[in-house]
Amino acid sequence: MPDVRDALAVRPLVLDGGLGTWLEDAGHDLTGDLWSARVLAEEPHVMRAAHASFARAGADILTTGSYQIGFDNLATAGFDRGEIEHLLALSVRVARDGAADAGRSAWVAASVGPYGATRADGSEYTGDYGLGVAELARWHRRRLEVLAAAAPDLLAVETIASPVEAEAVARAVEGVGIPSWIALSAASTAFTETSLRDTLVAVSRTPGVIAVGVNCCPPEAVAPALADRAAAPFVVYPNSGERWDAAARGWTGERGLPLADVDAWLAAGARIVGGCCRTTPHDIATLRARIA
Repeated sequence: MPDVRDALAVRPLVLDGGLGTWLEDAGHDLTGDLWSARVLAEEPHVMRAAHASFARAGADILTTGSYQIGFDNLATAGFDRGEIEHLLALSVRVARDGAADAGRSAWVAASVGPYGATRADGSEYTGDYGLGVAELARWHRRRLEVLAAAAPDLLAVETIASPVEAEAVARAVEGVGIPSWIALSAASTAFTETSLRDTLVAVSRTPGVIAVGVNCCPPEAVAPALADRAAAPFVVYPNSGERWDAAARGWTGERGLPLADVDAWLAAGARIVGGCCRTTPHDIATLRARIA
């Protein structure tokens, strides 16, 4: 595979969709604290099949199932340090194997979720962790170094929920030696529309960061986030157009990515486009056809 940075200079790249969504649609229960990490640990062949499905759909970049893997939460679940490091490395290998199963070349992006994702208490939607920049940077750096040693093509630092954590991950990725993107959660209550854009511009100047943007947000939240030009291209992967109805405990609205918005995202500087929660290989195949 060529360097992903060279590819970005030539054309937009298609990212995969909701890995957890694929697993749930395949009948796997992700309600536990470890989410998709449990599937990776117990049934890596299932995770491999998920990656293969997105590769067959035309994804240029596959994100690993490491989003919720942290040393703290997995230790609480009974894993020792060696097992956690093995699981992080396994996530990269399984994604590569999935691409090979599909007969396609794809870049592998090692997923690094926010601090709150490992707490499984909803704090990833507020960024209210009670920790400072230095503490969060140290916490993230441990995972980043293990994932980097597994030789992914890039690091996907995603769903970052506050300006404080964004500064922390920017510090943490610097010097790791793997190209990275940083995607913020436009749905987080810690961001205003203005502070979100300001934070994107700030972290885009980090050495080694090749893209910045937003993920895990309503599709309509994407365009406002791209209003200010950053020092790096944009990466965008919103959720489907559905909304969660807490009273009915179900999703409402039309499922799928709003393809009519994709052209505007590309015009605003997006060079990596995909989907997050509730997006499927079908959505990615449709997106692939749109920006081929």
